[in-house]
Amino acid sequence: MEYTVQKLARLAGVSSRTLRYYDEIGILKPARTNSSGYRIYGQQEVDRLQQILFYRELGVSLDQIKEIITAPAFDAAGALKEHRAKLLEKRKQLDLLIDNVEKTIMSAEGRTAMSDKEKFEGFKKKMIDDNEKKYGKEIREKYGDETVNQSNAKMMNMTKEQHEAVTKLGEEVNSTLAAAIQAGDPAGELAQKAADLHKQWITFYWSEYSKEAHAGLAEMYVADERFKAYYDKIHPHAAEFLRDAILIYTGQQSK
Repeated sequence: MEYTVQKLARLAGVSSRTLRYYDEIGILKPARTNSSGYRIYGQQEVDRLQQILFYRELGVSLDQIKEIITAPAFDAAGALKEHRAKLLEKRKQLDLLIDNVEKTIMSAEGRTAMSDKEKFEGFKKKMIDDNEKKYGKEIREKYGDETVNQSNAKMMNMTKEQHEAVTKLGEEVNSTLAAAIQAGDPAGELAQKAADLHKQWITFYWSEYSKEAHAGLAEMYVADERFKAYYDKIHPHAAEFLRDAILIYTGQQSK
C-alpha cells in the first residue's frame, strides 16, 4: 500500500511537517514523487518510519538514528528485538514508579505504612538504570562489573538524608568548579577545593576510594563526549579544568 505525506502522518500519529523534515535531512525519503509533485511512501518507508519512532521513543537523537539506520550493516529484525528489550526495561521502570506512587497513596490514606527509604526506591532504581544505559558499558570496561554492582547497591541503600547530602554536594562541586575556573588556576585553592569536594561526592557511590581511580575518572570526563558535555555546561573547558585539578589533587599524571 502507498501513502501520501498526509495519510502516512495520520497513520503514524506525527505531523506532515515532521515527515517533510525527515525527507530534508535524509533520514526518511519517499519512495517516489508522483506527477503532481506529492511524496509517495511505500511499505519500506513505513517500516523505516516505525524504526525511527521506536528510536525517538527511546531518546535517541535524529543524527544518531540516521547513522544507525543508514549503515550498510543495519539489521532491521535485530533492531526490533533490541527495541523490545529496551521498551520492556522502560516498562519495568514505569511499573516500579507506579507501584511507588500507589504505596504512597495508600500511606497518605492511612491504609499502610511506608518508610522513607521505600519512598525513594523507584527514583533511585530509575537513576541507576539510566546511568547504565548512558555510561554502563564504558564504566564496566574500565572498573569491572563487581565495582559497578557494588556502587549500584550502595546507591540503592542510601537513606533519604544521604541522598539529599550527595545531591547538595554535587551542586557544591559544580558551583566551586565554576568559581575556580574564573580564578584560572587548577592548582589554586578553589580548584583544589573542587577536587576535594568531587572526591567526597564519588565516595558516596564508590565502595572504596583510590587516587588512581579518581584520576582515571577525571580522564574519562575529557575523553568521553557525554561526560565532557555534562561539565562543559558549566564552562566550555570545565571538564579539562576539573581533570587537571584532580590530577594535581591526586598526584597523578595525565596519560
